Amino acid sequence: MPFLFFILGIALLLIGGYLLVRGASEIAEDFGVSPLVIGMTVVAFGTSAPELVINIIGVLSEESDIAFGNITGSNLANLGLVLGAAALLTPIQLQGQLIRRELPLLLLATCVLMVIVSDPLLRGTAPVLDRSDSIILLLLFGIFVYITVHDFAMLEEDPILSVAHRNPDRISEFIKNWSFVGGGVVFLLLGGQLTITNGVELAERLGVSDVVIGMIMVAVGTSLPEFVTSTIAAIRKEADLCVGNVVGSNIFNSMLVLPVSALISPIPVPSGGVTDIFVSLLLAALLIPIFIRGKSMMSRMTGLSFLVIYIAYMGFRVSSGVIA
Repeated sequence: MPFLFFILGIALLLIGGYLLVRGASEIAEDFGVSPLVIGMTVVAFGTSAPELVINIIGVLSEESDIAFGNITGSNLANLGLVLGAAALLTPIQLQGQLIRRELPLLLLATCVLMVIVSDPLLRGTAPVLDRSDSIILLLLFGIFVYITVHDFAMLEEDPILSVAHRNPDRISEFIKNWSFVGGGVVFLLLGGQLTITNGVELAERLGVSDVVIGMIMVAVGTSLPEFVTSTIAAIRKEADLCVGNVVGSNIFNSMLVLPVSALISPIPVPSGGVTDIFVSLLLAALLIPIFIRGKSMMSRMTGLSFLVIYIAYMGFRVSSGVIA
């Protein structure tokens, strides 16, 4: 039963995130907000909403290990599983300039997060993500939003803009849109509570740590929207959208979701957490020479390498996270 309720919780999170994005996007358009701005804000935040709800409920329930594992696991899954699988389906070649600018920002965000959790080395204390650390990350997130908005405003001919301007069929009824938003919030709250409660019980029954449950089951589940979006984008040869989805999601996770959670209550870094961030930093660093230099091509072999690294590291975390 805990497993079934856990899966139900993940499903409710995904449904809630979808409803929230759908309703909020239509409401924003009713107020005359540009579809481009909607894509950069509402949709980007909506795909990170499941992670945010999981983390807030996790810290309020004093289950910070699941909250921390959810973010590090999502970042690793986005880089290793999502991007690796997309490149394995079809080679990814970037055309626009915007993503090339976001890649260094992702590397910077991951480096700052790595420094923040390096308390044992820098201070000689146990690693913890406290409120002052969170404020630093949120300030960096503000800079990222400014740079992104400025780039979209200035680079009108960038190929990614043609993707961002595509609109789905709109739902005109204002009441129906607000119902989507309200229903999305309810589903997110219910799904988050089910996932946290049953995730802890599942970890106890399986004999693994909470952070492993957060990194693998919760993180992969909440990363399904990114997986579907990037896979479809890769098949359609929309490489900028494919990579931008992964890069943007990781930036949101590291510089918005995690610090907002730590503002509520400081999050102790669980055992192996620093290594998790380091591996995420390694994968992000590997993307720089792949997409910045040469033909900006991520081949199938490179995608396979990312997948192997992800699977191997997850296997290591499971084996090291087994409770004695």
